[in-house]
Amino acid sequence: MANLRPELERRLGTAVERMPAFPKSVQKILELTRNINCLPKDLVGVIDKDPVMTVKVLRVVNSAYYSLPYKVASVNQAVVYLGLNTIKNLALSFAAAGMLPRTNAAGFDIQRYLLHSLTTASIARQLAMKYAKGEVDSGDCYVAGLLHDFGKVVFAQFLAGEFRAALDLATGEKIRLHEAERRVIGADHAYVGALLATRWQFAPQLVECIRDHHTEDAEASPMGDCLRTADLISRRQGYMADGAIAPAEDETVPARFGSDIMAVEAELGDLDKMVANANMFVEAGR
Repeated sequence: MANLRPELERRLGTAVERMPAFPKSVQKILELTRNINCLPKDLVGVIDKDPVMTVKVLRVVNSAYYSLPYKVASVNQAVVYLGLNTIKNLALSFAAAGMLPRTNAAGFDIQRYLLHSLTTASIARQLAMKYAKGEVDSGDCYVAGLLHDFGKVVFAQFLAGEFRAALDLATGEKIRLHEAERRVIGADHAYVGALLATRWQFAPQLVECIRDHHTEDAEASPMGDCLRTADLISRRQGYMADGAIAPAEDETVPARFGSDIMAVEAELGDLDKMVANANMFVEAGR
């Protein structure tokens, strides 16, 4: 988003600086799991050094959702039962949830936001495995889905009055929230989310994906395609973040998915299971 007023640019930069740093332990987990030769003991070693993360992982592994026959007493056992990818996603999801405020002056529904983000993340990962295999790491698509709307959290905490006005405008005029944000604030949550991802030292590809996920003429990319389509499917299924409106009938998906969004949804299988998984993360991570 170009040509922001200097005063607005300064305010947005200050808001982003006030957000907490992304946990170094999770950054290390992401770095490790990008390596196909990552050993379970390496991942366990990082999580074991984070007591809060350890407790949350064990709480989920021993929950009714997984219904394991034995009580899991260590992260090492958790990795054996659930695998590296699931443990990585748990750690990342807990870190993101842990940064969310309990309340905010904008009246932004944090629980609804988190459910949308987690659902979008899971769908983006599935889309990458089915439609972009070998082109993009499916785990990176999960990260993109999880963090794509984090700019809304920045607005809710540090530009609460203007964000409330944008939420009301989106609801009243039945327009997309990012359009209302541009009209009220002068920038949208995608732009601010990209600033935050840059501060958190995520890869440029991820930063660009977050920045452009509402930009219609953005250059196509495997990660961007999977994120936009996952966001659309999540909204079509009713798992919308606060301030979102139902997708328009003419909303299209990138060419790699064909023209039938319902066929893509069918290919994903049981979406209810993904949502149940997301709900489990929400309950365990807060």
